[in-house]
Amino acid sequence: MSPRLRSRQGGAIGIMAVGVLVLALVCTLLVIDSGRLYLAKRQLQSVADTAALEAVSRGGTCLAGSSAAAFAAQSVARNHFVVGNGNTLVTTCGSVATGASGMRTFSANPALSSAIQVVVSNTVPTSIAAGAWALTSGTPVSLNTVLTATAVAAMPAPSLAQLTINSTLASVNTANASLLNPLFSGLLGGNVNLTVAGWNGLLNTNINLLSYLNQLAINLNVAAGNYTQLLNTHVTATQLIQAAITVLTANGATADVLTALGNLQVAAINQAPLTLGQILQLQAGTTAAALNANLQVFQLIQGVVQLSNSQSAVGATLPVSLLGLANIITQVKVIEPPQLSAIGNPALAVANPMGPNGIYVRTAQVRTEVTVSLPILSSLSGLTTAVNNLVGPLTPVVNGLLSLNLVTTLNSALCLLGAGCQQLDLLLMQGNLPLNIVLDAGGASSYVSAYSCPTGSAGTKSLTANTTSSLASLNVGTIDYAFSTTQPMTVSPLTLVDIGTKTCHEILGIGSCGARVPFAAGGIAIKVQSSIAGSNSTQSLVFSSTTPYAIPPNVGLTPFYQATLPATDLVSGLTTALNGVSITAYQPVGSNPLGSLIANTVSLLSGVSAIVTPVVDNLLGPLLNPILNNLLNMLGISLANVNVGANLTCGQTGEAYLVI
Repeated sequence: MSPRLRSRQGGAIGIMAVGVLVLALVCTLLVIDSGRLYLAKRQLQSVADTAALEAVSRGGTCLAGSSAAAFAAQSVARNHFVVGNGNTLVTTCGSVATGASGMRTFSANPALSSAIQVVVSNTVPTSIAAGAWALTSGTPVSLNTVLTATAVAAMPAPSLAQLTINSTLASVNTANASLLNPLFSGLLGGNVNLTVAGWNGLLNTNINLLSYLNQLAINLNVAAGNYTQLLNTHVTATQLIQAAITVLTANGATADVLTALGNLQVAAINQAPLTLGQILQLQAGTTAAALNANLQVFQLIQGVVQLSNSQSAVGATLPVSLLGLANIITQVKVIEPPQLSAIGNPALAVANPMGPNGIYVRTAQVRTEVTVSLPILSSLSGLTTAVNNLVGPLTPVVNGLLSLNLVTTLNSALCLLGAGCQQLDLLLMQGNLPLNIVLDAGGASSYVSAYSCPTGSAGTKSLTANTTSSLASLNVGTIDYAFSTTQPMTVSPLTLVDIGTKTCHEILGIGSCGARVPFAAGGIAIKVQSSIAGSNSTQSLVFSSTTPYAIPPNVGLTPFYQATLPATDLVSGLTTALNGVSITAYQPVGSNPLGSLIANTVSLLSGVSAIVTPVVDNLLGPLLNPILNNLLNMLGISLANVNVGANLTCGQTGEAYLVI
């Protein structure tokens, strides 16, 4: 090979060597530069992850005066991340939802803290590759690049339990509708005229509690997700029903259901401020996932109607023929609204069952007053005879007293001198005093007292609800302030016999008597104050996987219901109450001779109960049975048993973890 050719080859190899060396230097520079950015990004992600985990594990929230942002700031500071000079830290509270594809999505909501998102950013010098690309593409070259890292952490989902207490009404027929329409009319104040199909539509339709609360929040301009605030916001019955109409319309409810709700909304003329928290209970901090449960529309509307009436100063007066009780005035008043459903963490509930985190439900407490006017009472077969039988034993005593020489001489002398003498004046169920019958019913309650969840393959899923059966108290007599919101109800005996006195004068053979003094010489009256069907004993309802078909389903599914056993037989309870008629003997008053001697008649009252009780039994039985069997069932109250439904979703175990 010629020297000239060898010289050319050596030059080419030198150029290639230089090129390879330059390429190697560029690659090395890119690797080092990319590694710098990778390490910076990795370190930044570690800062974000640690901050999110600490904010969650320390119980941070984003409500006013809370500390999620402070916890995150303390965490990044310990990791030598200084906020400022291009470094930023943003902490956001919210929740995480898992889509059908399994992908998790964070939704910001300052009212929730089931998940916390931390976003940190750091400004670093721009990479060589990015600068070269900017130069070749003609875009301005930035000397700095902002790196961003995002982390979302959450606590393991806690266990959730739900109790419901439902109406025993399964379906509505024509007879039920004829009772429900005037009953709801009286409770709401307007005219309710629903068809049988409308009532059954409400019974057979469910409403999603989460959708209902979200719609109500929109209508009331309450921040989305702040359910605690929503439940304590003043609202009217009209607004509560409207939210149900909006949700059910969107979900394709039938025309019968929507028409029925529209009629109820128009009838709700009582605009007293209500709070939904009076009939629905949620633990503080309850997540949106826990509210994804269904509630029967009839049960919800029934609760709204009863809540509205409980805030009213008047009772619902029912038509006289409604219960088949002609010429009898019947009024109904909700004393305490029901607690339809309660949702929360059973661990918190079990720690203090009756505390603020308790999972507690109850039926409404309803007061029914029946007024029987005296003419009707007097015409009842046997009652007049019984009263005459009471007066019979008194007559010879009175005559005997008047025949005593001392009394006769004294009275005659007083009358002749014009000083006046006392004479007996007997009244037998006269005047226009009515007989009042007040029946207080309801108040059945249930609360979560224990629960268990499987650990791995061991253990059982169970929920225990301590339940007290419905009680009723019966009051009979002359009753005042039955529906007063300021005065306590008073029960006074109903007078059967009033032995009064008059002071009479005789001057020149002309006699005159002064005003009558009631009960001056005594009297007889009846009063009943007794309980019906039950005691304060508590029954434990166990919903467990060890019992076939009694496993409490997850929250959001149809609850599993159990019926409590009545504490006592309803019929025998009513009989016992009616046999508790109290006979009151009014003692004579004053110092007159007749008053001091007529006291001997009290010893004649030992046989009075045997005379009066059968008559009162025959009177009260026909009045109370329609109320016990029909009216209370329409109001979701059963004195025979209570239906309690349970749901339980077992949660996760462990500490805070990264979800995104």
